[in-house]
Amino acid sequence: MKKYFGTDGIRGRVGTFPITPEFVLKLGWAFGKVLASNQQKKVLIGKDTRVSGYMFESALEAGLVAAGIDTVILGPMPTPGVAYLTKTLRADSGLVISASHNPYYDNGIKFFNAKGCKLSDEIEESIEHYLEEPMITVSSEKIGKASRMQDAAARYIEFCKNVFNTNESLAGFKIVLDCANGATYHIAPKIFAELGATVISLHIEPNGLNINEGAGSLHPQTLVNAVKTHQADLGIAFDGDGDRLLMVDHAGEILDGDDILYILSKYYLAQGYTDEGVVGTQMTNYGLEIALKELGVPFERAKVGDRYVLEKLQKNNWVLGGENSGHILCMDKTSTGDGIIGALQVLNAMIYAQKNLHDLKQGLTKYTQILTNVPFAFSSTVLLNSEAIQLAVKQAEKNLNLGRVLLRPSGTEPVVRVMVEGIDVDNIQAVSSYLVDAVTKAGN
Repeated sequence: MKKYFGTDGIRGRVGTFPITPEFVLKLGWAFGKVLASNQQKKVLIGKDTRVSGYMFESALEAGLVAAGIDTVILGPMPTPGVAYLTKTLRADSGLVISASHNPYYDNGIKFFNAKGCKLSDEIEESIEHYLEEPMITVSSEKIGKASRMQDAAARYIEFCKNVFNTNESLAGFKIVLDCANGATYHIAPKIFAELGATVISLHIEPNGLNINEGAGSLHPQTLVNAVKTHQADLGIAFDGDGDRLLMVDHAGEILDGDDILYILSKYYLAQGYTDEGVVGTQMTNYGLEIALKELGVPFERAKVGDRYVLEKLQKNNWVLGGENSGHILCMDKTSTGDGIIGALQVLNAMIYAQKNLHDLKQGLTKYTQILTNVPFAFSSTVLLNSEAIQLAVKQAEKNLNLGRVLLRPSGTEPVVRVMVEGIDVDNIQAVSSYLVDAVTKAGN
């Protein structure tokens, strides 16, 4: 069991251990020691728009250079942009200061290896080993150097534009973008406008405190209203660090990650990826699994977390996967979940099929899912393995007419996620209430 790392780096409340300047300084040093032990020397650091990012950027830089590692400061950058630059600039690692979709008062550190992929469990365990060691600065002649890259955003913009079909244009498309006052605020509008679209941009004025606040992929109603008001062809919402998205069609209907995976599966199949399968997660709607089966597309589930989706994609040598939360991985284009790249691929699919977004999603009938977050006060592993919860799950499955039950700890928040999925709405509501009550009682 790792002490600090969750499913996507280290995350928590700013000012509460471990998300403190002292710890992040030590974390930078510990990671630097791991890199140095492998003869690696160069790290990129990006961040989203949280006010605490300034503090942690300085702390990380100080810790890394104290371990003898050169650092390059990128400024506000989407998480997948940092992954891309890490790979193309031949850096040894990329770090992102972000708490993704969480409120401004949370923050965290995400890690990428030299290939722009998440770190292995072994590397994370090595970092945790050094976190328990005393911090000793290398000798003065070995201290790392720090610099700032001025054109980081421009490089990522060009990469995204080149992923779009170079024979096509977005001329004639009216697109509403919701950038969540996050890391895509100065990047996404330029990409879609330079590809020819008429762009209406929402939430592109970050002030350090308004990231994700009533905006972005977690709060789509503003986007729905804007698409209808502007009579746009579609809307796209990103989260705070730009690694996930949701979309809204011209009728105001919301498309989540499962809808997007279905559309891209049909597009990839038409492009000749006939031997490819798709990787989802435990939370992927059962309706998508059925729809893919009807298309003849293999489907497998991974644990929740885009790193686990990536691992299974690499194992199977497939290119398309994602989560219903909106993490979409197109491994033929990039190395990690990327909201902008995912959206551009959907637009490629629309142009190829000569269909609007509403028509393109037809063929996928999703089961009703009820997902409830239940706070807990102690170890989620102990809670979920308790006899009371095991008996409650068995009873819930017995009571469920047709569907699935899933209880899992969040990797980013102190909650247990209770999911019940099925066709009979009244039945799944009753089963969900029963399970939520059982988890609540067991957790008190």
